[in-house]
Amino acid sequence: LAVRWGIGAFAAWATSAGGCELVQSTTDCTGRWLSSIPGNLRGDTEELLLDGNTIQVLGSASLLSYHQLRCLSLTKNRLELIEPGTFLSSQGLHVLSLADNVLCTNYSLTAAALSALPALRTLDLAGNRLTEDMVSVLVWNLSSLESLSVARNIIMRLDSSVFTNLTQLLELNLERNYIFEIDQAFEGLQRLQRLNIAYNYLPCVVEFGLTQLRVLNVSNNIIEWFLALETDDLFELEVLDLSHNRLLFFPVLPRQSKLHSLLLKDNEMSFYQRLPNGTSLADVTVQFLLIDGNSTNITTVSLWDEICHSNLSSLRLLDMSQNQVWYLPEGFLAQMPSLTHLKLNQNCLETFDLSEGDPLAMLTELDLSQNRLAELGAEVGTGDILPNLQLFNLSTNRLRALPPGVFTYTRKIATVDLSHNRVDLCPQPAVAGEAESPPCVDIRGVETLTHLSLAGCGLRGLGGHPFQGTSLMHLDLSDNHQALSGDLEWLQDLALTLQVLSLRNTSLSSTAVDFSAFNSLVRLDVSGNSLTAFPTSLGVLKLHSLDVRDNCLPALPPDVAQTPLGKTLREVYLSRNPYNCCTLGWWDALLRAEGLLVPDAQEVTCSYAARTVSPRALPEPVLKKKPIYLVLARPTCLTLLVAFAVVFLTLKQKLLKMVKSRCGLSSPY
Repeated sequence: LAVRWGIGAFAAWATSAGGCELVQSTTDCTGRWLSSIPGNLRGDTEELLLDGNTIQVLGSASLLSYHQLRCLSLTKNRLELIEPGTFLSSQGLHVLSLADNVLCTNYSLTAAALSALPALRTLDLAGNRLTEDMVSVLVWNLSSLESLSVARNIIMRLDSSVFTNLTQLLELNLERNYIFEIDQAFEGLQRLQRLNIAYNYLPCVVEFGLTQLRVLNVSNNIIEWFLALETDDLFELEVLDLSHNRLLFFPVLPRQSKLHSLLLKDNEMSFYQRLPNGTSLADVTVQFLLIDGNSTNITTVSLWDEICHSNLSSLRLLDMSQNQVWYLPEGFLAQMPSLTHLKLNQNCLETFDLSEGDPLAMLTELDLSQNRLAELGAEVGTGDILPNLQLFNLSTNRLRALPPGVFTYTRKIATVDLSHNRVDLCPQPAVAGEAESPPCVDIRGVETLTHLSLAGCGLRGLGGHPFQGTSLMHLDLSDNHQALSGDLEWLQDLALTLQVLSLRNTSLSSTAVDFSAFNSLVRLDVSGNSLTAFPTSLGVLKLHSLDVRDNCLPALPPDVAQTPLGKTLREVYLSRNPYNCCTLGWWDALLRAEGLLVPDAQEVTCSYAARTVSPRALPEPVLKKKPIYLVLARPTCLTLLVAFAVVFLTLKQKLLKMVKSRCGLSSPY
């Protein structure tokens, strides 16, 4: 929450007493192990940063010299007390950050000190072990506050008494507390626009009626129900985050609002009017018993009514991923004509209908991945289907084909992910005895398509020219064991445009593909194959990234660092290959190459006989291609020589006597 005031882009830095850094009107004393505020800083200081020190008490005379102070930050100290009168000379203070201290110790005295700040706009009290009663006392006289954070405290219950006097408050952060109940705590905050109650323990939100609120974050609670007040009043709500809760039903939203982002990720939500077993809950209602003091109200709601009574015409983002949705009610998306991003991944969808025109005319991103889709329904005619779609994610489903011509009118489609579906690309050769060719996906002529993922699709030798007329820059064919069998002429159709190519785990051999024509290629993944030799055609490429892990390479070319490839590489992955320890000159050259990173260098090993060692542990001569037997012979010979000398010196006299007795010569001694 700290705001920096008047820091110029080219300001000159200076050092003041106490080792603090000065720039214009800002003094930075962060992490100086200060136990008090220095008294000899510049008197015209407007921003004072004292984070990460050891200050325990802010005395009444601490700020006497700083009459122009506008921003004060004391986060991560050991602050227990701010004495009354401390801010009498700094009543122009606008921003005060006291996060991560222990203000719970003397909160009543600290509250008296804070009451002398009539111009305070922003206050951060996060991480101070404060209860709701302590917070109420601390902020009681701060009617000028516009932004307040009491995150990471021990607040459990909020009522109307806690924030009574904060009539100017615009933003309130209550995340990461222990709040399980809120009883009319925000009704008096008529200007409140942003409210964050994430990471608490709220079980439900009912009768939501904060019409002035623009952003509400109640994610990461245990909410099962969200029911807005039934009124025709216009809600200013623009963003509602209910993700990571336990919602059972689509939320009952305000009838009239400005909602443009609705986040419902990771709940237990579904639609129940039609169940998989054929039964219907259309006529079943739920009654809520609302008890307020001596007043009891019963609200009857038809939660299984699939007609959404809210005006969602302004909604642009809808995230319903990671739920239990197995179908969408009829006309559900038709109420969202402005929708641009729709995320339905990780649900139980079995079908999804694409229709001409509305309701998906404005959609730019559609994510249907990780469902149970066996088919896409589409009425392909003369009208447009998904005319503005740019990203289409269909990965990890049960698709065998897409509707013919589905990409004909997607004039802006750039990214398609079909990975982990059992699809084939058109054209497919006709099967003997069958009148029609097997089902396939036709992307020929889709000029705007630049990113295509076909990983794990079970592709077999791609015949014809399946990529003809495209301008693919990113292509992922990984985990297709037979994709490179047969004629590979189709791959040459992409030679001019392809920049990123993944052939991981495709049974690629060293001579299967000639890469020399792929002049635009900057990233290549050929890991997980059976390469026994480094493809010579790679040497002329100007790659930035290369992955050759999990192959059968005994070595790389000795001059790899001097080739165009070696001069442009920025990262290379080399581990899990059976390199020969006797031919590691290329390894030393790569390590010396300027600007080249080997992220898995610690995992690279080489083999000698039955041993596997790291190249970093080998003696220098090995890296210079010296025969290994010479390297091992030197220490062996030296050891034998030393042993012989020790034995000789120990048995010298006995040996000489034995020689004398046998030779019969007199000894000079």
